[in-house]
Amino acid sequence: AFVRAGWCAPARRGRALSFSFQDLVVLRAAKSLHEARVPAARVKRALRALARELGAERALSGLRIAADGRRVVVHEDGARFEPESGQLLLDFSVDALAREAERVARATLGVREPSGDRDAESPAHAAALDAFSEALALEERDVGSAMRAYRRALARDPSFSDAAVNLARLLHEAGRAKDAVALYQRALAHAPEDAELHYNLALALEDTAGPAAAMHHYEHALALDPRFADAHWNLAGLLEAAGRKQDALRHYRAYAKLTR
Repeated sequence: AFVRAGWCAPARRGRALSFSFQDLVVLRAAKSLHEARVPAARVKRALRALARELGAERALSGLRIAADGRRVVVHEDGARFEPESGQLLLDFSVDALAREAERVARATLGVREPSGDRDAESPAHAAALDAFSEALALEERDVGSAMRAYRRALARDPSFSDAAVNLARLLHEAGRAKDAVALYQRALAHAPEDAELHYNLALALEDTAGPAAAMHHYEHALALDPRFADAHWNLAGLLEAAGRKQDALRHYRAYAKLTR
């Protein structure tokens, strides 16, 4: 019936039909589209266009043909297109996009997520992790409550450096740079090889101890991670202000190369 409807055009051997592998793929697609109640005329146009697109040599192992509402859509190698028009279709999942945007925003602002490599079986850390998660959720709408939750996390697990980092960042944003410095230094005692932590401490030190102390920690951050572009930029600015123009130029060039 599908052949008579023109949805597939196999070769003939006398009165018999000879189906190629491509023909079988098209017939299977026709069946699924018919069951999905895609209009017959649209199925016919789409499948004919698909047959032309496939050709005799096209690899079919990664191909899937399906109905999307009343459209025919081909899925291949992670992409989707309409065989009738050849138009590429883009998938936009708002929820997934929102989650990814939140992740990028948090990373840009220096928000720490739970590292996941700690002793999850420890009752003290489990309680600290609950308070930490609560604090993350509160940051956007109630900074004071978020700070209190981070403090509860640290009371339950004093070595929880991620909680110390996030609390220090909120304190710095609130104008309490000295308190932030104390917390960053406390976190460094537990994570001395954390480049981002040295960078955050340097930011706070710029507002408290001055450029020399800040430069030391920017340099430490770059020793740990030479590709830390923002550390290059901030250090270059301090070096330029100190009259060390050649050193500043070297870091400006590194920043430009990393962000090009």
